[in-house]
Amino acid sequence: MERWSGRVALVTGASSGIGAELATQLVKSGLQVVGIARRVENIEKLAQNLQNEPGNLHPVKADITCEEEVKAAFAWVQSNLGGVDILVNCAGADSINTLIDGPLESWKLIFDVNVLARSNVTKEALASMKEKGVDDGLIIHINGILGHSIPDINFLSIYMYSAAEHAVTVLTEGLRRELLKINSKIRISSVSPGLVKTDFFSKAGNSDELTDLMYQTNPYLETKDVVDAIVYILGTPPHVQIHELIIKPTGEKY
Repeated sequence: MERWSGRVALVTGASSGIGAELATQLVKSGLQVVGIARRVENIEKLAQNLQNEPGNLHPVKADITCEEEVKAAFAWVQSNLGGVDILVNCAGADSINTLIDGPLESWKLIFDVNVLARSNVTKEALASMKEKGVDDGLIIHINGILGHSIPDINFLSIYMYSAAEHAVTVLTEGLRRELLKINSKIRISSVSPGLVKTDFFSKAGNSDELTDLMYQTNPYLETKDVVDAIVYILGTPPHVQIHELIIKPTGEKY
């Protein structure tokens, strides 16, 4: 991690969960971290708590589904920090829905955030790296186990979300091939955890009872477990490609 000290990492979804935990760890490792989220006040509070650490956390408010706000966020990074070296796509969304009934708005939210916005942020990060002359950059998608299999969870409607996560698996491999074609040394990695204890289910609109049931009946990972995996990827030398890293809590049924 020492070689990343002082360099710039952009983390989407940095207001809570894995994104907030990762931003904290990277600042403690001496990086300049740009945390992007709609709930920027959460990142601002986190930045205040990290003022005495070797690195810095820079809160930037942006809705990643809005192209103009994404462009403005990268323009801020360019003007103030000179561009990005690392991108970690932590932002994700789910909502209550079924394939039988929809609604379409719920499906659209899932793909807008998890697929289209992620792709757009990645495109902007690659352009920033090119302008900065970065050829050892690293892009990491936080995917999920649902991007590789469809577990039988009867009390949750997961199929549209799983379809989006499968798309992220394709996007990861597709970008690897495109970077290879242009002889770029920028690496793309995907981290796919199983169930993680965050506020993800409650933000999707599930009841407290259903969320509690999920964690009471299934083993789960903590956010730190996922961040440790990201830090491991960041710590690998430039000639090592950790393309996909699947992490399951011990005893997970699917």
